[in-house]
Amino acid sequence: MIRILFIGDIVGKSGRDIVKELLPKLKTDYRPDFIIANGENAAHGKGITPKLFRELLSFGIDVVTMGNHTYAKNNIYDIIEDKQLVRPINLLPNDRGSGLRYFNVKGTNIGVLNVIGQAFMERDVLDPFGFVKNIFKEDCCYIVDFHGETTSEKAIFAYHYQSKIAALLGTHTHVQTADERIINGCAFISDVGMCGAYDSIIGRDVDEVINNMINKEKTHYQIAEGPGVFCGVIVDIEDSRAINIERIQLRPN
Repeated sequence: MIRILFIGDIVGKSGRDIVKELLPKLKTDYRPDFIIANGENAAHGKGITPKLFRELLSFGIDVVTMGNHTYAKNNIYDIIEDKQLVRPINLLPNDRGSGLRYFNVKGTNIGVLNVIGQAFMERDVLDPFGFVKNIFKEDCCYIVDFHGETTSEKAIFAYHYQSKIAALLGTHTHVQTADERIINGCAFISDVGMCGAYDSIIGRDVDEVINNMINKEKTHYQIAEGPGVFCGVIVDIEDSRAINIERIQLRPN
C-alpha cells in the first residue's frame, strides 16, 4: 500500500507556518509515503518564489503543484523546470516547465498531474478534458490536482477519467468540502481546503475584503495574518487504485 498526504492551498505566511508546525506530527501519525502540496498562494497569497519553494521542500514536501497564480511572480522561471514543481498542464503559456511529473514511490510509478478548470477562470486555459486524453499510461498511478472554481467541473473530470486516475483532489476555492468518496478506485474530493489564516476570507484580510466589496473602496490585496487552519487529505492506494480517502482539518485552538 502507498499512502499519500495531499496538502491544500498554502496561503501566505500563516499557511506556511501551520504546515511547518504540524507536518512533523502528521508524518508521525499517518506515516505518508509521499507528500504533495499546492503552493500557488505561498507568496503573500499570489504565486511562489524560489526561496519559498525551497522552504516548502525543506518541510518534507515531495512535490509542489500550482494553479491560476503560477505566473504571479516573475522569478517563477528560475524554478519552473525543477522536477519537484508541477504547473497546470493546460494553462497558457505552457512552453516552460511541466504539468505532469513522474516519481517512483515504493516501486510504483506515480504521475502527479496538475490541471486547471475553465469555468470562471480569468486566464487563458485550454480544454482540460481534451488536453489530457492521450497522456495516461497503463503502468502509472495518476494523482490529479484539479485547480478549479466549480465542484461540478471537478466531479465531471473524476467520473470521466475514473478508470485512468487514482485520485482527483480539488484545489483553488480554499474551502474544504465534505464530498470525499471512492469512485471505482478513484479517490475524489471537490476541494481539499486551505492552509492559511483561520480568521480570514479564504486567506484574505477580512476588513480589506469588506472595504473592497461592500464599501466599494479601491484596496490593495492584503493577506490575513494570525493562527492558521490546516487542511489536507490522506489517500491510500493499492495496485494503483484508491481504497480510502480521509479528510484532515485542524483548526487553531
